[in-house]
Amino acid sequence: MLSGIVAGVVVIAGAGWAVGTRLRSPADEAALRQPPKPSLITSPVVRQKLTSTIAVSGTLAYGSPLPVSLAGVVGGTAEAQRVTRAPRPGKIVEGSVLMEVNGRPVFALRGKVPMHRTMAPGTAGADVRQLQTALRRLGFGAPVTGVFDAPTTAAVQRWYAKRGYAAQEPDLAAKQTREQLRQAVQTAEEALLADRRALDAGRDVMPLKLKLDNAREDLRTAEGALEGADATDLTPEETRQLESLRQAVRTAEEEVLAAEQALTAARSAPVPPTPKPEQTPAPAKPEADTRLLEMKVSNARQNLESARAALAAFGDEAGVSKEKRLEELRKAVRLAQEAVVTAEQALRQARQNSPLRLKIANGRRNVASAKAILGEYMKTYGIGIPPGEIAFLPTLPARLDKASVKPGDAVGDKVATVTSSAFAVTGSVDSKEAKLLRKGMKATMETADGAKLPAVLSATGEAARPAEEEEDEKGTGAGASDKDPGSVPVLLTPAVTKGLRELVGVSVTVRISVGATGGAVLTVPVAAVVTSADGRPRVQVEVPGGGDKVRDVEVRTGLTADGDVEVTPVKPGGLKEGDRVVVSGDS
Repeated sequence: MLSGIVAGVVVIAGAGWAVGTRLRSPADEAALRQPPKPSLITSPVVRQKLTSTIAVSGTLAYGSPLPVSLAGVVGGTAEAQRVTRAPRPGKIVEGSVLMEVNGRPVFALRGKVPMHRTMAPGTAGADVRQLQTALRRLGFGAPVTGVFDAPTTAAVQRWYAKRGYAAQEPDLAAKQTREQLRQAVQTAEEALLADRRALDAGRDVMPLKLKLDNAREDLRTAEGALEGADATDLTPEETRQLESLRQAVRTAEEEVLAAEQALTAARSAPVPPTPKPEQTPAPAKPEADTRLLEMKVSNARQNLESARAALAAFGDEAGVSKEKRLEELRKAVRLAQEAVVTAEQALRQARQNSPLRLKIANGRRNVASAKAILGEYMKTYGIGIPPGEIAFLPTLPARLDKASVKPGDAVGDKVATVTSSAFAVTGSVDSKEAKLLRKGMKATMETADGAKLPAVLSATGEAARPAEEEEDEKGTGAGASDKDPGSVPVLLTPAVTKGLRELVGVSVTVRISVGATGGAVLTVPVAAVVTSADGRPRVQVEVPGGGDKVRDVEVRTGLTADGDVEVTPVKPGGLKEGDRVVVSGDS
């Protein structure tokens, strides 16, 4: 008990002492609250190289993220689209299977034109040309025509078979539709043929048909006669007359020759010999009379000339006669042609007035319509590629970063996100700082453990905004009004890639160099520079050993970086490394 009393006394005494040490008089408390004596706050002048940088905080990731969505159904039916094999993160090469939907493949091909429709026989456009180019790169040679033709169909079949799939063929419903359309064409043609036969067999037009047949036969006869007359120069009668005239000429020529011979003989008769003197002269014979013979010769020659003139005149008359006959035959042909045209018009008018004529006109339209519908359907009938079975990506190979669906999910707008194999850091800077940035500027990437790696500014503004972010804004309806107007996106690319794969997803700070001095310069804190009344910058330099005395030194300022500013004294030697300048205090 005594020990307990002693312990209590000790505790009470200790408490009293502690309280006593805390108690101060009002005067002591006021003295303690007095401010310290003011003094100058200075900083040394340092010679160093200044580099002005803009810091960007971001996360190291694979560059160019791009959302992947399917352009339509996979397979030949619009039934529920279920993922049967989800996209797998990793490298994507051209022609590889990105995923499966309802057991059908979704291929990845390189191209800038997005898949937007079913490619089927007859389809033409830039997307088909892009497909053909990709097939050639994959070794399934198809002519690059821009039209989904037979060679393209064969190449697509080989491509699918090589990957273990069958190219999409028309389903049962499509085949039934094709057969129904063909039957519709056949039915329309049969109905039209029956109506034509009924019209042709109509009794109301039989006389007109017979008249037309006769007119055509008359035309053929007239044309034959004209052709025969044109090929023959003389008629049989004219041929006989010509032969008679030629015989008359020959007879006249014979008569002239006979008369001339007789006259010559008469003129060349022998003269009697001269008698001797002792002989008694014979009585003289009278001279031969040739006048008759000369007259016969003259008459014969006149007859020959007349015969020849008659023969020549007959030739001229025969030509005129032939032309006259041809003209008459041509006229007959023209009349026969007019008769044929008249008969055709009469028959056509009769048929048009027939009730079957309207039915035949409607039948023709029905046949044309049925054929047009079948033709349009056949353009898309055959081996084809549904819109969801190809995903065109701008660049391949690429990297599938993450899948947005899993097996059993219904296919939505987005199935995966792909990136390039390059690394990038995306961040944002103040709009005022963004004005200092230029593509290609050098930067330094700093990790949390202090590692520093070189980088390059690749893009600023909308060009630096990830495509995935743009898609998200479209999906949520976010517009420009939702963006921070004072923030500008930037994209930076590491200059080296070794060892970066392990840092993907790590937060980093990138410092972009926007300016630097050529070498070491005199620098002071920005707060040390003041502007005098005349508008010139100056610094206050502490006088060594002078207590709080200072001297003003006029300077020219230069680059500012990290709170320091480059300064150059106006008067040489007015400021040197190691001097201390006032940054705060009563001067």
